[in-house]
Amino acid sequence: MPQKRVMSDDDSFSQDSEDGHFTATKGKKSRMQEKGKDGEDYKKRRERNNLAVKKSREKSRQKARETVEQVHRLRAENEMLEQKVQILSKELSVLKDLFLAHAGTVAEGDCQVAPSVNDHQYSASLKEEN
Repeated sequence: MPQKRVMSDDDSFSQDSEDGHFTATKGKKSRMQEKGKDGEDYKKRRERNNLAVKKSREKSRQKARETVEQVHRLRAENEMLEQKVQILSKELSVLKDLFLAHAGTVAEGDCQVAPSVNDHQYSASLKEEN
């Protein structure tokens, strides 16, 4: 009777097409262990893998640094834009007040609206000046 082999996690099964029975086959990990870790191919693969991992991690760190820089830049831009909005809001408020004050005097009949020859806009002048 043939000796039975204990299966490990890296073993797999293959089905024999003639009799339909499953037989254990050695996985890639087992085959590599049989060759030994002293093999030149193994050392080359490990070196390439180590370089690839190092490159991948550095790329990840660089992307994180760029993201942090972009966040700082966007926050500064956002603060600047918020200040600009405040300034423009104050300016709008002043202009509204001026407009409403002017509209009140026009409604009372103290002013007349005349076309301006300079810029084709209308300007108000007091009736008393005419």
